[in-house]
Amino acid sequence: MKRFYETVTVEPGDKGWHVALDGRKIKTAHGAPQAVPSQALASAMAEEWSGQGEEIDTAAFIFRDLADFAIDIAGPRREETLASMLAYAETDTLCYRADPDEPLFARQQELWEPLLRDMEQRHDLRFERVSGIIHRPQPPETLSALRSELERQDPFALTAANMMASLAASLIVALAALEDGADAEALWAIANCEEDWQAELWGWDAVAADKRATKLQAFAKALEFAQLARAR
Repeated sequence: MKRFYETVTVEPGDKGWHVALDGRKIKTAHGAPQAVPSQALASAMAEEWSGQGEEIDTAAFIFRDLADFAIDIAGPRREETLASMLAYAETDTLCYRADPDEPLFARQQELWEPLLRDMEQRHDLRFERVSGIIHRPQPPETLSALRSELERQDPFALTAANMMASLAASLIVALAALEDGADAEALWAIANCEEDWQAELWGWDAVAADKRATKLQAFAKALEFAQLARAR
């Protein structure tokens, strides 16, 4: 698609901030006003539009697509969104360990336990740790506490956490990423512990390195989206 606009502006509205192309405010994929909660996020979305050349690269609209999901899906279909996110807690990567006599177990303990324990203390809950791949359900009280934490989040934070949980295969990592001062690279190192371990043993190949970089970039963008949405 060729670029069809000249000017990109950020404008306030009754329900938030908008990006406008040649003075016309953008709508979401479902036709709703694309109003976002902060000027900072709207400005970042405007940069996506401003940075386009003569041909529009739709893959470059990461913030726009996340905003559309927040407005079109996470808001009006909140219960469905919460249920899909809680599913990550049932099989959270951080709860499934190697056998204690395996070298990988020590690395998992080093990277995963501090985050798990912090989450347990912060939200007064308990996670089941499992050695091996046989599924063990999390306590109902834990799932209830996690649901309460998700219910506190607005649609934009839920959208960011949903994307990060999907990338990390971990709701624990996603919730940690919503905390102030969260570090995308450090959290991705935690989420990618097993793949990094294998690469250290056998060496990185180009495909695996590119895949890691791509996922890290997507994770970092989702974290930035959450931070920009709550900026004041």
